[in-house]
Amino acid sequence: MLRRMAKDAHDSGAIYLGCMAENFDGVPLSATVTVSVLGARNKQGVTLSTDPRAIAESLGTITPRREGDAWRKVTTVDIPEVGTAARTYGVEDVPVAQGDSRTLRMVLTQTYIPVPGTADQVVLVSGASPVLDLVEAFHDIFDAVTSTFRFV
Repeated sequence: MLRRMAKDAHDSGAIYLGCMAENFDGVPLSATVTVSVLGARNKQGVTLSTDPRAIAESLGTITPRREGDAWRKVTTVDIPEVGTAARTYGVEDVPVAQGDSRTLRMVLTQTYIPVPGTADQVVLVSGASPVLDLVEAFHDIFDAVTSTFRFV
């Protein structure tokens, strides 16, 4: 499982991957944190704003229609020694693989951090876990891990 996670992260352009896979009394518990550098351009090549507030405004919320549906909230957060970043967090349906129509419901936290000194790059720190029973705990863990992010 860890090798597959590492391959998927590498294939998607991640520059860092942290994986956790534990077995607690026969119950698998797994999570990943990936870090990627994204270009801030749309499909037409137009440069998009890297201002966290503008990024947050461009990201959509997902409102569940009934209990158990996917959901997403959008906000900004302050990361010590980095500054303000845009963030989404929730429970979302994530494609199993590129080009595959199947999805996997995941606890997902994504934080978009502008790269200092550039106008067209952001760092995406993404935390994900398929363990839906621990949604709030994983959001707290992903927030804690992301709060350690620094540019060096």
